[in-house]
Amino acid sequence: MTGFIKICGLRDAEAVATALDAGADALGFVFAPSVRRVTPAQARELAAPARGRVPCIAVMLHPTAAEWHDVLQGFGPDVLQTDADDFAVLQLPASVTALPVLRDATRAMPAQTRLLFEGPRSGTGQVADWRVAQALALRSQLILAGGLSPDNVAAAIAAVAPFGVDVSSGVEDSPGHKSPQRITDFILQARAAFSARPEERRA
Repeated sequence: MTGFIKICGLRDAEAVATALDAGADALGFVFAPSVRRVTPAQARELAAPARGRVPCIAVMLHPTAAEWHDVLQGFGPDVLQTDADDFAVLQLPASVTALPVLRDATRAMPAQTRLLFEGPRSGTGQVADWRVAQALALRSQLILAGGLSPDNVAAAIAAVAPFGVDVSSGVEDSPGHKSPQRITDFILQARAAFSARPEERRA
């Protein structure tokens, strides 16, 4: 297993093309309040080249049933990523996989095997607690997010041994504006770090 790499917060066609060409395993589109926010129609157009190639993920935060319905109908995601507690009040069709987000160690583990762990606030560049993440990675297919960049992703993979990694602000030139070079560098650094892990620590 060479590791799972998600590029999140995509807002332009060049960034989408770069992520796909560089070998990203999933693309994330943000529908929560953020400088990276897109509409369902914008996300549908941006995600068109990725359909059938990699999962397209709707990234939300405490969505109402109406907000989720709009994203589901207008974008058609493969995966819904939102805080773990949100799934108790949302209905997902069989075609959509849940990706619960945990932000600290006090929450109970969700039923899903795969989860995402990050800091208290998404998209801020704040590094998650790698010690907590390491413990969670022993019990789940953990995708590590929060403050990752081309400069620290190798160290994060070595320290946490996650199933995958997720980046947004760490591959930007300025808030909301992705750098094709940083996207490529992040994926190259992450792939090398995943490949260097001992077999017994790989997901």
